[in-house]
Amino acid sequence: MIAGLIGGIVGGVIGVTGGIIGTWCSIKNTQGPRERAFMIRASVAFWIFGVVFITLLLTLPAPYKWFLWLPWGMLLPLGIHRTNKKLREIRQEESKHYDGSPS
Repeated sequence: MIAGLIGGIVGGVIGVTGGIIGTWCSIKNTQGPRERAFMIRASVAFWIFGVVFITLLLTLPAPYKWFLWLPWGMLLPLGIHRTNKKLREIRQEESKHYDGSPS
Protein backbone atom coordinates (compact mmCIF):
# COMPACT_ATOMS: atom_id res chain seq x y z
CA MET A 1 0.00 0.00 0.00
CA ILE A 2 2.79 2.45 0.85
CA ALA A 3 4.67 1.52 -2.34
CA GLY A 4 1.54 2.28 -4.40
CA LEU A 5 1.09 5.64 -2.70
CA ILE A 6 4.73 6.57 -3.25
CA GLY A 7 4.56 5.37 -6.86
CA GLY A 8 1.43 7.44 -7.46
CA ILE A 9 3.02 10.56 -6.02
CA VAL A 10 6.23 10.07 -8.01
CA GLY A 11 4.21 9.41 -11.19
CA GLY A 12 2.15 12.54 -10.60
CA VAL A 13 5.25 14.67 -10.06
CA ILE A 14 6.86 13.27 -13.22
CA GLY A 15 3.65 13.88 -15.20
CA VAL A 16 3.24 17.46 -14.02
CA THR A 17 6.93 18.18 -14.63
CA GLY A 18 6.62 16.83 -18.17
CA GLY A 19 3.53 18.95 -18.74
CA ILE A 20 5.28 22.08 -17.50
CA ILE A 21 8.30 21.42 -19.71
CA GLY A 22 6.04 20.74 -22.71
CA THR A 23 4.06 23.92 -22.11
CA TRP A 24 7.22 25.98 -21.75
CA CYS A 25 8.72 24.55 -24.95
CA SER A 26 5.53 25.05 -26.96
CA ILE A 27 5.27 28.69 -25.88
CA LYS A 28 9.00 29.35 -26.29
CA ASN A 29 9.08 27.98 -29.84
CA THR A 30 6.41 30.28 -31.21
CA GLN A 31 7.31 32.60 -34.06
CA GLY A 32 5.27 35.72 -33.44
CA PRO A 33 3.09 37.55 -30.93
CA ARG A 34 -0.20 36.25 -32.35
CA GLU A 35 1.04 32.68 -32.35
CA ARG A 36 2.41 33.07 -28.81
CA ALA A 37 -0.91 34.46 -27.54
CA PHE A 38 -2.80 31.57 -29.12
CA MET A 39 -0.38 29.02 -27.66
CA ILE A 40 -0.75 30.50 -24.17
CA ARG A 41 -4.55 30.32 -24.44
CA ALA A 42 -4.38 26.74 -25.74
CA SER A 43 -2.00 25.73 -22.95
CA VAL A 44 -4.29 27.19 -20.29
CA ALA A 45 -7.26 25.35 -21.82
CA PHE A 46 -5.38 22.03 -21.87
CA TRP A 47 -4.20 22.48 -18.25
CA ILE A 48 -7.77 23.23 -17.12
CA PHE A 49 -9.04 20.19 -19.04
CA GLY A 50 -6.36 18.02 -17.40
CA VAL A 51 -6.99 19.32 -13.88
CA VAL A 52 -10.75 18.77 -14.24
CA PHE A 53 -10.12 15.24 -15.53
CA ILE A 54 -7.79 14.35 -12.64
CA THR A 55 -10.17 15.94 -10.11
CA LEU A 56 -13.05 13.89 -11.44
CA LEU A 57 -10.93 10.74 -11.35
CA LEU A 58 -10.12 11.38 -7.71
CA THR A 59 -13.66 12.27 -6.62
CA LEU A 60 -16.02 10.01 -8.58
CA PRO A 61 -16.96 6.57 -7.28
CA ALA A 62 -15.08 3.69 -8.89
CA PRO A 63 -17.70 2.46 -11.43
CA TYR A 64 -18.16 5.95 -12.90
CA LYS A 65 -14.46 6.63 -13.44
CA TRP A 66 -14.50 4.44 -16.54
CA PHE A 67 -16.98 6.82 -18.21
CA LEU A 68 -14.35 9.59 -18.13
CA TRP A 69 -11.92 7.77 -20.38
CA LEU A 70 -14.12 7.76 -23.50
CA PRO A 71 -14.57 11.57 -23.71
CA TRP A 72 -10.93 12.10 -22.66
CA GLY A 73 -9.73 9.69 -25.33
CA MET A 74 -11.77 11.50 -27.97
CA LEU A 75 -11.39 15.13 -26.88
CA LEU A 76 -7.65 15.18 -26.25
CA PRO A 77 -6.58 14.07 -29.76
CA LEU A 78 -9.27 16.31 -31.27
CA GLY A 79 -7.99 19.28 -29.25
CA ILE A 80 -4.40 18.60 -30.27
CA HIS A 81 -5.41 18.30 -33.93
CA ARG A 82 -7.40 21.55 -33.86
CA THR A 83 -4.59 23.37 -32.05
CA ASN A 84 -2.05 22.26 -34.66
CA LYS A 85 -4.41 23.23 -37.48
CA LYS A 86 -4.91 26.72 -36.01
CA LEU A 87 -1.16 27.15 -35.51
CA ARG A 88 -0.57 26.26 -39.18
CA GLU A 89 -3.18 28.85 -40.21
CA ILE A 90 -1.60 31.53 -38.03
CA ARG A 91 1.88 30.76 -39.41
CA GLN A 92 0.63 30.93 -43.00
CA GLU A 93 -1.09 34.27 -42.38
CA GLU A 94 1.97 35.71 -40.66
CA SER A 95 4.31 34.47 -43.41
CA LYS A 96 2.15 36.25 -46.00
CA HIS A 97 2.24 39.39 -43.88
CA TYR A 98 6.02 39.40 -43.38
CA ASP A 99 7.28 38.26 -46.82
CA GLY A 100 6.83 41.71 -48.35
CA SER A 101 3.82 40.86 -50.48
CA PRO A 102 0.83 43.21 -50.36
CA SER A 103 -1.86 42.33 -47.81
